[in-house]
Amino acid sequence: EVQLQAFGAGLVQPGGSLKLSCAASGFTFDDYAIAWFRQAPGKEREAISCISSSGESTYYADSVKGRFTISRDNAQNTVYLQMNSLKPEDTAVYYCAARAGYYSGTYPLTQYHMNYWGKGTQVTVSS
Repeated sequence: EVQLQAFGAGLVQPGGSLKLSCAASGFTFDDYAIAWFRQAPGKEREAISCISSSGESTYYADSVKGRFTISRDNAQNTVYLQMNSLKPEDTAVYYCAARAGYYSGTYPLTQYHMNYWGKGTQVTVSS
């Protein structure tokens, strides 16, 4: 069974930090690029960070660049999103998703490119 299990959701104050993890199983993890998406109420789902299968190439949306860091540990079949200097605008449901094959890191993946999806997890930034 293919699974992407997210951990680390919660409530954090503005300026705070939160680390999300996504543990994968049921497919060859190191053959897949991974993306973090988020969706706020009434807004489109957007890719905020993506990473190539090897971890060598990464992408960040302008809205999170300099604050968020994506990484992966292929030995543990896990991808991480370290979120620092959080803002209320970061409040959203966050998803991790996987896509097979090459990824350059020079453009954002879209929801239509992904092969597998995890269930969304809520991140709320509020005082």
